[in-house]
Amino acid sequence: MGIFEPYRAIGYITNSVPFSVQRLGTETFVTVSVGKAFQVYNCAKLNLVLVGPQLPKKIRALASYREYTFAAYGSDIAVFKRAHQVANWSSHNAKVNLLLLFGDHILSVDINGNMFMWHFKGNEDSPSPVGQVTLEGQFSPSCIMHPDTYLNKVMLGSLEGSLELWNISSKKKLYEFKGWNSSVCCCVSSPALDVVAIGCADGKVHVHNIRYDQELFSFTHSTRGSVTALSFSSDGQPLLASGGSSGVISIWNLEKRRLQSVIREAHDSSIVSLHFFANEPVLMSSSTDNSIKMWIFDTTDGDPRLLRFRSGHSAPPLCIRFYANGRHILSAGQDRAFRLFSVIQDQQSRELSQRHVAKRAKKLKLKEEEIKLKPVIAFDCAEIRERDWCNVVTCHVDTPQAYVWRLQNFVLGEHILKPCPENPMPIKACAISACGNFAFLGTEGGWIERFNLQSGASRGSYLDKKEGRNAAHIGEVVGLACDSTNTHVISAGVGGDIKVWNFKERDLKSRWEIGSSVVKIVYHRVNGLLAVVTDDLVIRLFDIVASRMVRKFEGHTDRITDLSFSEDGKWLLTSSMDGSLRIWDVILARQIDALQVDASITAFSISPNMDILATTHVDQNGVYLWVNQLMFSGSSNVDTHASGKDIVNVKLPSVSSTEGMEFEDRDENPSKPPESKDLSGFHISSQQIPDLITLSLLPRSQWQSLVNLDIIKARNKPIEPPKKPEKAPFFLPSLPSLSGEILFKPSESANTERAEKGVDNEEHKKSDITSSQFLQILESSSEVQNFSAFTDYIKGLSPSTLDLELRMLQIIDDDDRQEPEKRPELISIELLLDYFIHEITCRNNFEFIQAFIRLFLKIHGETIRCQLTLQEKARKLLDIQSSVWQDGLNLNFESEMENYIGKRKPTIGLSLFTAFSASFSSDKAKSPRDFENGVVGLGIVAAMTDSHKFHEPFVSSKAVSPRSCSIPIVSSAKPAANFRGGLNLEKEQHEVVDELSESYTCVTSHFGNHVIEKRVFFNGELEMVNGRSSNMVTYGVFSTSPMSFGVAERGIFAAEFLSSCHLCCKHLHGLDIFMYRGEKAFCSVECRDKHIRGDDRREKCGSKAMKDYSALPCSVAGPPALASGVVAA
Repeated sequence: MGIFEPYRAIGYITNSVPFSVQRLGTETFVTVSVGKAFQVYNCAKLNLVLVGPQLPKKIRALASYREYTFAAYGSDIAVFKRAHQVANWSSHNAKVNLLLLFGDHILSVDINGNMFMWHFKGNEDSPSPVGQVTLEGQFSPSCIMHPDTYLNKVMLGSLEGSLELWNISSKKKLYEFKGWNSSVCCCVSSPALDVVAIGCADGKVHVHNIRYDQELFSFTHSTRGSVTALSFSSDGQPLLASGGSSGVISIWNLEKRRLQSVIREAHDSSIVSLHFFANEPVLMSSSTDNSIKMWIFDTTDGDPRLLRFRSGHSAPPLCIRFYANGRHILSAGQDRAFRLFSVIQDQQSRELSQRHVAKRAKKLKLKEEEIKLKPVIAFDCAEIRERDWCNVVTCHVDTPQAYVWRLQNFVLGEHILKPCPENPMPIKACAISACGNFAFLGTEGGWIERFNLQSGASRGSYLDKKEGRNAAHIGEVVGLACDSTNTHVISAGVGGDIKVWNFKERDLKSRWEIGSSVVKIVYHRVNGLLAVVTDDLVIRLFDIVASRMVRKFEGHTDRITDLSFSEDGKWLLTSSMDGSLRIWDVILARQIDALQVDASITAFSISPNMDILATTHVDQNGVYLWVNQLMFSGSSNVDTHASGKDIVNVKLPSVSSTEGMEFEDRDENPSKPPESKDLSGFHISSQQIPDLITLSLLPRSQWQSLVNLDIIKARNKPIEPPKKPEKAPFFLPSLPSLSGEILFKPSESANTERAEKGVDNEEHKKSDITSSQFLQILESSSEVQNFSAFTDYIKGLSPSTLDLELRMLQIIDDDDRQEPEKRPELISIELLLDYFIHEITCRNNFEFIQAFIRLFLKIHGETIRCQLTLQEKARKLLDIQSSVWQDGLNLNFESEMENYIGKRKPTIGLSLFTAFSASFSSDKAKSPRDFENGVVGLGIVAAMTDSHKFHEPFVSSKAVSPRSCSIPIVSSAKPAANFRGGLNLEKEQHEVVDELSESYTCVTSHFGNHVIEKRVFFNGELEMVNGRSSNMVTYGVFSTSPMSFGVAERGIFAAEFLSSCHLCCKHLHGLDIFMYRGEKAFCSVECRDKHIRGDDRREKCGSKAMKDYSALPCSVAGPPALASGVVAA
């Protein structure tokens, strides 16, 4: 395994295999072949929607039906349902070259004349065909077609020129057509009965009546070549489209029996397929030039125009370069096209315009290829001036001028750069300065000239007066470069001389001879190193400032084709015609990795982020992408992936990045999670560093949705009320109901049977809890004390599904006949608590587990409070959680506090179920609703007491308040009546400032009349309070005075938590409890509604709405109670 791993190939659209069109619902899709894989495009916009997996051999034929795709490769046929291979048919002994969809069957024909019939609906796994026909005599099948309305009959054409009509049901040949002494290339059925069109190799199209074996008329192509594709229009127009090997599409009028129009520049190569869409004036064509085009007939003269297309290079690329921070790739090919490929989205790829090529070609009656610029041999780009003027310059084969391009508009620029107009010579090298203002051109005659890209004007030439003539080099200039500060210009001559010029003065500063002919150079602007490739297969590195050689690399055995520095300058990558790609470490001066591929690399480029390598290869029209494993794996050590001096043989990347995009759960044992193949090949460690919190790598929305599930459900509620159900028919007996739903009256026999089984069914329901996959995996993982399988399973569940699984464990009824410890729901809840303890101890999937715990406690918090066994587990979970959380605080305390104190002043409120960085992420004040909505945390566990200690206060210094709001520090010098819930009702300014550091916490309180109080806490103990003795009670790092809070805004206190009404303070023991926001208990719906209305009024109106709601009348009387403590946060 090397540093770079194959990823995928881009730039492939189609090849020489005919496409297959299928309709799925209201949309039409086309399936095309791209070598060993297939691609599916949506015909609405020709967007790529699916890429099939890689097959062992190249695809020879395609057929499709709805979600099924049939691909013939070699002598086998692969059956895919979308991207999943569901069957492989292998009964042929020769290569299969024809496939035909025939109802619920697929007909396959091999080159030896054997035709098999396969039934695929419901029998995808069937390995044998349902029928076989062997063609007689010297008959080499070249095409197959089903005539419309001809039941169980197919028509085959041959290379010998004859045609045969077969009945596949009776396996008999019905008739043989003699043909026209020319090979049959294609045949297609027409909308008219008994009429077909046959294309021959001699360029003729015969419209034939097969019922009477009579030719109706024929057409002859004006261009040479065979007829390769045919299609009839079905939208009411009598049109026939024919495509030939010359790339020309002819449109024939069948009523007038003459040529209607010709698309001369439809494609640059042979037409492979033509298809008229049903009841639409749209024609789709594909060609071996790697393009798909759609033509629409909507003009007044009946000529088609280009509607949309997808295309790639029709000839191998010559040079490539990453652009736009690695999101795009500039590619110049031998097909005279200059293209921009998107690494992310295929539909963003396009060819740069060369200004009205099609219009000029039509006017001059020439091919577009002849009008285009000659192939690019070198180019350079600069992103810094993309919005201002042209930022790309290109050199072309045997062209004495260079062209500029504006990538912002994807168009050829208006300026043409012509160096040395007195003696024009072909340009061989080019470069753009770091500022993006100047372009440097080097010619075959040794001339170097500088141009301004904005105006296109010349800004002087670089001449070496010692050469004895007006030139910079003797012979061809093979390379140019400019430093980052526009101080030096470096040039290389084919004779082996390297020269450094003064940028502004244009005079020679230094030079040195290498002793061998220079082939190529590349300069790294950051480290100032120049890499030079010579024809002796040696790579030399020079320090431009010191003017000396600093490194020398040898190892290639054939011509070096390209070289490039990595963005950080530590690596030098080189490719050669020997098929190898070598990576050299500049600092260590040695080879660290080498790859060997089947097709030699002609050009490559590494992205600025060093995460992707793009390569082009001999006789390959696409661009191949490789990923840097050091960027995507858990290890950053080069030695874990590099091969050193050894060469690793690797295959080229395929069109599909993964061989299996989706997986189906076929495991019959639900206790085992579905296994997925590791397709990336990367090693991902579950715990990278011991005792360090590890995140789950899940999308943020997945675990945040667990926290906000109630809000999401409330938002998604239907706006319209549910409709009243319709009345049942009069002949069906029904019972009246209060809800309005239809209740059918059961029969007497059903009532009797139900009465007999009543007790048994009830006992069965109590004891036999549905054993879901969730519980089975949890139990199996608990037995082996390895919860990784359970974690992987719940990470794959949606938030709603996970919430449903937890609610299925709720205890809805109180069954006194069964011991609480033996109830299966309590056992499952206990197992979940053990799981939480294990995961938090291991510090794995931290943010996901925190969200999961919060949802769990919100649903089962009441059950835990009532069970002593579960309380012990919950207390243990609290201790471990507090310890792990404190470790995280200590690790990040210094850096986070330094940033936090500079931005915010209010006290810190850490929520136990919020990511650590989220406590410091928001600078905006939050309302009580934002803090409290749906919060149920381990503060519940901290406040829980045993039944015999019901009135004994319990406060833990490790507990974290479930309300992430500021806790006021109240001075005993001020009357307690001035404060309600931490707010000053006399409008005195009250500001609390935390001055935090690693070893102590300093809390300063500002009150009215310049009263300031300062407290210093060391390791959670109050050390000093302004030099005065304090009568405050210390719990952890927070202190409270013996003051009273308003009843409506007091906090959660251990003595009264879930024991008295939050509003009227009535004792709740033995009564129904009405909860609000998970932390406030009420004795009645009226009390809870009054409190909710008060919260809403305070949130909307602020301090103006602050009232003592304890004075409001309440239907349930009870003694008042005052707060006496604050839970440590």
